[in-house]
Amino acid sequence: MRICSYRRDDGMVRAGIVENGAVRDAGTTPWTPAAGELVGPLESVAILAPVPAPAKVVCVGRNYAEHAAETGSEAPTEPQLFAKWANAVVGPGVVVALPPITKALDYEAELVVVIGTTARRVSEERALDHVFGYTCGNDVSARDLQFGDTQWTRGKALDTFAPTGPSIVTTDEIPDPQVLGIRCLVNGEPRQDDTTAHMIFSVARIIAFITEAITLDPGDIIFTGTPSGVGVGRTPPTYLEDGDVVRVEIDRIGAIENRIVSIE
Repeated sequence: MRICSYRRDDGMVRAGIVENGAVRDAGTTPWTPAAGELVGPLESVAILAPVPAPAKVVCVGRNYAEHAAETGSEAPTEPQLFAKWANAVVGPGVVVALPPITKALDYEAELVVVIGTTARRVSEERALDHVFGYTCGNDVSARDLQFGDTQWTRGKALDTFAPTGPSIVTTDEIPDPQVLGIRCLVNGEPRQDDTTAHMIFSVARIIAFITEAITLDPGDIIFTGTPSGVGVGRTPPTYLEDGDVVRVEIDRIGAIENRIVSIE
């Protein structure tokens, strides 16, 4: 099942289900779509982030060995965690702000995990039992702020710096999250192309590691790290500019696109 959040013309935010390019307002009446049922034009709604205001946005850094190498770092021996907040979360099609405080805006295509049940001190073997589903994410990063500060928060958590979507694909459709192709394109040019099989730390390991210290609740999301090919790793570094369109694609989930727009 594919689940999304969206806004109708009345401005109310509701949960909905996207199936075969169409969406239906879930409203307050329980509803189960028939297989392949078309329930209305997608163009009549604005798709939001699947979880528009998560309580926690936990992120994992340097979770692909080649990405660690391209940034001049050794592969970590344990997951490296940092945080974004709900102010950063936007949906597909929403502009990503390029603020004047950065000259080094970068993209990071990532698999995003959506937690479905409370997880506290869970084992790696049972960790995936707490996952509701998966979606696409872009861990937008201001590299000059990220590396110029003593920690990563400011460079990672600016407004609009966590596009996600277009929907949550539930675990019955993706029983193994470590077999998914993941790609990023900028203005149609391929920049990243890898597979989640190359994660240093699996989704199960990440959840077990996080919940040793932090309880995860339903609706919390986890950005699981990005493959190689980011702008800062290119020679010379190639950063995002006003008008660029970033597309993140993940097999069996879909794709999101967001345009970069300079702001004052």
